[in-house]
Amino acid sequence: MAIKPAYVKKTGNLLLERYPDAFTTDFEQNKESVSKLTNVESKGVRNRIAGYVTRKKSAQVPA
Repeated sequence: MAIKPAYVKKTGNLLLERYPDAFTTDFEQNKESVSKLTNVESKGVRNRIAGYVTRKKSAQVPA
């Protein structure tokens, strides 16, 4: 796995701070949430942000 770019981390962390209940461990739902909450037009960037948020939320869930 590669290291995520700074813009993905900044945007993902900002979204998690402002809208913690808008995201879950489901990637598909997070894609929709990122589309609604940001003005990202690129599908690739949206997916990277959604993937980062999904990974962060999965790490928060106890095993």
